[in-house]
Amino acid sequence: MADFVGSVDQGTTSTRFMVFDHDGNEVGRHQLEHEQILPRAGWVEHSPVEIWERTSSVIQETLNGLGVAASDLAALGITNQRETTVVWHRRTGRPFHNAIVWQDTRTDRIASALEHDGRGDVIRQKAGLPPATYFAGGKLQWILENVPGAREAAAAGDALFGTIDTWLMWNLTGGVHGGVHVTDVTNASRTMLMDLERLDWDDELLGFFGVPRSMLPEIRPSSDPQGYGVLAAPAGFAGIPLTGILGDQQAAVFGQACFDPGTAKNTYGTGNFLLLNTGPEPVRSGNGLLTTVAYQLGDDRPVYALEGSIAVTGSAVQWLRDQLGIISGAAAIEPLARSVDDNGGVYFVPAFSGLFAPYWRSDARGAIVGLSRFNTNAHLARATLESICYQSRDVAEAMETDSGVHLEVLKVDGGVTANDLCMQLQADILGVPVSRPVVAETTALGAAYAAGLAVGFWQDLDELRANWKESRRWEPTWSPQQREDGYAGWKKAVKRTLDWVEVD
Repeated sequence: MADFVGSVDQGTTSTRFMVFDHDGNEVGRHQLEHEQILPRAGWVEHSPVEIWERTSSVIQETLNGLGVAASDLAALGITNQRETTVVWHRRTGRPFHNAIVWQDTRTDRIASALEHDGRGDVIRQKAGLPPATYFAGGKLQWILENVPGAREAAAAGDALFGTIDTWLMWNLTGGVHGGVHVTDVTNASRTMLMDLERLDWDDELLGFFGVPRSMLPEIRPSSDPQGYGVLAAPAGFAGIPLTGILGDQQAAVFGQACFDPGTAKNTYGTGNFLLLNTGPEPVRSGNGLLTTVAYQLGDDRPVYALEGSIAVTGSAVQWLRDQLGIISGAAAIEPLARSVDDNGGVYFVPAFSGLFAPYWRSDARGAIVGLSRFNTNAHLARATLESICYQSRDVAEAMETDSGVHLEVLKVDGGVTANDLCMQLQADILGVPVSRPVVAETTALGAAYAAGLAVGFWQDLDELRANWKESRRWEPTWSPQQREDGYAGWKKAVKRTLDWVEVD
């Protein structure tokens, strides 16, 4: 019997391949970054070809480094940055355009038009999403309307659409030589094109965006015992069954073993994503949250979640490093922020791509407020960490209002959780304990779990629950008054970011 399960984790800034054993322990990994293409303000793109090449490389490097063969892997899963959109030619495999990344705001006029003419209410009801630049449907419409040859190829049946999971699955299973064109319910639920309850593409929604159904992948469960196909590339590792697909944040729900209604996790990456398991029935939000599919196992009923999506958290730290140059690397922010006792009255709202949940304001832009000559780069560093935590509180409060569930503890994962100060600030700002698991990179683990469950490598969810172990817990230390005063300052700062960009 095979000893391991593999997982492709294709994220916003890098691609990694990870291998896990039966206890959910990491056995090996390799990771490569890819270029962030910024053609103009508000536009964010990736090269789909570069992402595919990086994916192929990290699989080869990891497995070669471990000295394992294809037969040693029971299955392979994929997790991915979700709304990022690719359109490519069925016969050549060449993308018509760079991938348009989930952070990209070029579709603000498309989203605004949907909202103003009443179609937005239909999208909310059917897809569980507000019309926003975040989601894939508007990005696909933009490509069809603006990229020469794309609309014609779509009409002829030669253009294929997919989020990154679909693009990678197509290439991994043969590409132009019989590649499988599929997605799973979690990624499909991020397009504004899928009916949330029927789990199928919706003709009325497709009509809103002018999208031919022939472009769209088949929607399959997140963990599929039938399998989507077998690995055809990279060379030397053919034959591994591909049986799990989850969007990255839903994969983290799975990796954190949030299988019961009322359990929640917060992933700290390029952005922050707080998801609450709401069970087999979708819960509609009245407070700016998203209703999304958490996962579906085989033919079982889907499990739904409420989600609060925050565009800029970890990438704000990258901004301090790359654009301002006040830190040499991400790890350097913690000692710099610790060198002061508080934020010195400074708040930083990193609304570089507008504000996502719970505000959904594409007209917002980043602001640093409260500055005086007393302040230093250390205060800005601390305000950056606090911005991650205050944005998470915004979402947590909306989630409690919608669901009636009060968080007793927040499970956390992702790269930023290595920053102990940030996690302590999160506990202080929320007023609840924060718990980090032994395996903090739970997106890759969740995709591995979904793939392994499908082939019997793990028998049931109880086995996965037993694998979850706490690494560290942070308890709140702020007084209630300190917590509320800090949050009041944050809310004032958010107001300063609004109405900055004119949106038609």
